[in-house]
Amino acid sequence: MSKRTTISDIARLAGVGVATVDRVLNGRAPVRGKTAERVLAAAEELDYHAHGLMRRRIEEMAPARKLGFILQKKGKWFYQSLAVEIERAAKDLRSVRAVVEITFVESLSPTDLVEAMKDLSQRVDCLAMVAIDHPLIVAEVDRLEVAGFPVFALLSDLSSSRLSGYVGVNGRKAGRTAGWAITHCLQPECELGILIGSHRYLGQEDRESGFRSYIRENAPMMRLKDSIVYLDDASVAYEAASELLRASPDLKGLYHCGGGVEGVIRALNESERAQDVFYICHEESPVGVQGMAQGSVNLILASPVRAIAQQLCQAMAERLIKPQDVPTRIDVPFRIVTPENI
Repeated sequence: MSKRTTISDIARLAGVGVATVDRVLNGRAPVRGKTAERVLAAAEELDYHAHGLMRRRIEEMAPARKLGFILQKKGKWFYQSLAVEIERAAKDLRSVRAVVEITFVESLSPTDLVEAMKDLSQRVDCLAMVAIDHPLIVAEVDRLEVAGFPVFALLSDLSSSRLSGYVGVNGRKAGRTAGWAITHCLQPECELGILIGSHRYLGQEDRESGFRSYIRENAPMMRLKDSIVYLDDASVAYEAASELLRASPDLKGLYHCGGGVEGVIRALNESERAQDVFYICHEESPVGVQGMAQGSVNLILASPVRAIAQQLCQAMAERLIKPQDVPTRIDVPFRIVTPENI
């Protein structure tokens, strides 16, 4: 018969005193969040009979905090998926008892985004947002931060020097990865195109500049056309891609920095050039994966929404519990998707 786990066993494994384990188990006095997590991890590892009660005690001791999020168009698969993962990640937090409120903004208007920031910041303790970089938005970020209200940039960075942090993929690395892929798959003297939703999205601008820099350094014979801005809208992306394909019969590669992939896939299929143009896009949406399976998409650089949501919620909770002046920057590795690993 195996020996029953005791509080002393937990204390020894967690590297704390017996009294600390007792405080966590019975909620007798506050215990630092990381210490409580260490005690719980030890209890679960040793299969302590009351580890479920210990988890509930830790959750009860955690302070309640409201986390606010501003995401873009609600109808987009990507933002729907991100919202689900944010809810899940916030629920899994142990350092705070998080309540989540998510606002979706349908336009790129800076005034609409500022209004959403002002409205949501009245009801939450911390804010994370997907936003274009604009003086009005940066000014509102600065105003909130000066007032002691933390703001995080999500997916696309902002130019505010007071921003509490950024969580997302490294856009420049993504763009250079796209450049590396396209130069290894095409002939050195071909023509390339770029589609970008908006240069106001610093994340997309970083992708574009990373792509251009890689081509310039490693494949200077490739002819890179001027970037086409399509306002991050699928219907405009369709029109822009259709015109690009019509006007550029020698086009062999296309890097798509933003959303609206369905519009570009439609244009490629209608032009009957899907098999002739090496197309790289972002995000592992059902439409993109289907396009890849059918041969219209050659490479996808995907943002891992679950990991991003987890890292973001953790960073927001830490900022609320222990305010600091140093911004938090978390570059989450992106996933490279090919037809062979979908």
